[in-house]
Amino acid sequence: MTTIHLVYMTTSDKAEARKIGMALVESHLAACVNIIDQMSSLYRWEGKIQEDQEVVLIAKTTEKKLPALKRKVKAMHSYECPCIVCLPVTDGYEPFLQWIREHVD
Repeated sequence: MTTIHLVYMTTSDKAEARKIGMALVESHLAACVNIIDQMSSLYRWEGKIQEDQEVVLIAKTTEKKLPALKRKVKAMHSYECPCIVCLPVTDGYEPFLQWIREHVD
């Protein structure tokens, strides 16, 4: 059985999030992408602590599609070093997990 993954990403604004999310769903690299607007981020970059507003994307995909998904996001993303974190789903409602498999494989 194909392992499902949630892919957590951040972008600079909602327009960039929507553009990336739409590309992932259209190209069958993700079955669904959630966009969560107006997140406050604190992080260290180039030796300084930064504070910014960002937008979160959570994509639902399969392990098989992760390499292509990461390449697509990196190619479209405005950040030099985008946050792309892949988390395996160890359990869930099986009909929903199967729906993800059917829409990306």
